[in-house]
Amino acid sequence: MDLSLYITGVDLLGTFAFGLSGGTVAIRHRLDIFGVIVLAVAAALAGGMLRDMLLGATPVVALADERYTLVALAAALVAFFFKPLISGLGKPVMVFDALGLGLFAVTGCRKGLEYGLDPVVSVLLGVLTAVGGGLVRDLLVTEIPRVLREEIYALAAFVGATVVVVGEYLDLADWLVTLVGVSAAFSVRVISVIYGWSAPRSPWP
Repeated sequence: MDLSLYITGVDLLGTFAFGLSGGTVAIRHRLDIFGVIVLAVAAALAGGMLRDMLLGATPVVALADERYTLVALAAALVAFFFKPLISGLGKPVMVFDALGLGLFAVTGCRKGLEYGLDPVVSVLLGVLTAVGGGLVRDLLVTEIPRVLREEIYALAAFVGATVVVVGEYLDLADWLVTLVGVSAAFSVRVISVIYGWSAPRSPWP
């Protein structure tokens, strides 16, 4: 499989997932359709734009390839018009967030490796790509970003990105690495919410 095509495909899936999370958060905050679009696009594109700027890959792919904007807009409209259906997931923001987290962790790390970065740096790039969209989304609605809260968030992205490095070392197929990496990040995030797992906090008041 062509690596650039692989990254683009998974990237677009992550864009749609984070777009849905942004749109859903906007609706929860009673924003109008313009607000839903703004929040969805910000959540969908911020992580990938941060990744590309750090790599010096300019113009960033989210601006150079119109498909990214169209996918983000589509996610916003789906969130706006199909809110009752989306709410049936129970915790839709968490579900879409977890999916986008896994997808962007994988593509961010993979793109770092493609640009010749050290595996450790590539993992960190994957984490930044994964948390970037959610960070901007939460700041726009004046919430404390999830990546800074007690819930396991960045760690889930770290797990997904690490799978990519291990898969590269073992020379496994791209589709298998993607499936395992996304599944691992998604599972860690969802399970941590279900069971209330959290990162260590300071014992001092």
